[in-house]
Amino acid sequence: MPALIGVLFLCFCLLQVMPADPAAIIAGPDARPEMIEAIRRDLGLDRPIPVQFIDYIGRVLQGDLGRSIISNKSVGEELAETIGPTVELMIGAMILAVPIGLLLGTVAAVRRGSTTDRIIMAVSVAGVSMPVFFIGLLLIQFVGYKWDLLPFTGRVGPVWAGGLPALILPALTLGSVLIGPIARLTRTAVLEVLGADFVRTARAKGLRERAVIVHHALRNALIPVVTLIGLQAAFLLGGAVVTETMFSWPGVGRLAVGAIISSDFPTAQGAIMILAIAFLVINLIVDVLYVYLDPRVQRA
Repeated sequence: MPALIGVLFLCFCLLQVMPADPAAIIAGPDARPEMIEAIRRDLGLDRPIPVQFIDYIGRVLQGDLGRSIISNKSVGEELAETIGPTVELMIGAMILAVPIGLLLGTVAAVRRGSTTDRIIMAVSVAGVSMPVFFIGLLLIQFVGYKWDLLPFTGRVGPVWAGGLPALILPALTLGSVLIGPIARLTRTAVLEVLGADFVRTARAKGLRERAVIVHHALRNALIPVVTLIGLQAAFLLGGAVVTETMFSWPGVGRLAVGAIISSDFPTAQGAIMILAIAFLVINLIVDVLYVYLDPRVQRA
């Protein structure tokens, strides 16, 4: 809760120093100064920023996020329409990135020093180095436009209602930045575990190499990897803003960008609050996974 309040306060202050005036936007370009000042008083914008922030927190605790300056719709309604697509995009990116990253990292560790290892590490470094918008532009140009294999604009609907083809390119774009870090850390962690005593004991018992790697080495190597996945998943929220804008994906990130550009302060504050809550929830999930993966935590 303190972290969330801090994020909201910082966002609130940054939006206050923007040159646009919400009262002038509501009043219109031909409004007189007296009318604009009256609107400012009605909105409470003439009061000190700390007082405005306390009032805003009070409204949020009551479930009132305000109304959009542009559309005059409830901010809660607009967020409810965009949370689903963003969650869908994040889950799709993770489903694509995590298994591929774990597989590549494990293969590179098992075949350490080979040509396969070098190729996987080179691809991983390239994936980390390339920004998400560059990968998205490549996929749009070739897969979407030139080869016409998949749609690359908008969202048809949920995955279970025929929306899977439209999700693939945005999810692949967003998940591509996560594959490289997961593969590199998985390789390092698996290499460390492969030299442990319990792995040698498992091999001495006659277990198959695949069983040793999957059930003994990989599971114990997942603890630092899960930490990375949690941190990177939280940072994917920033990449989601870029990805949603590029692919016209109707998510929270695109809503936040549009609200900031149009100086729609209530909508921008609501969208940023949702992104901050998602960041905190992802880190909480990572902490819960520790209990399952690390027996030492369970005994504590």
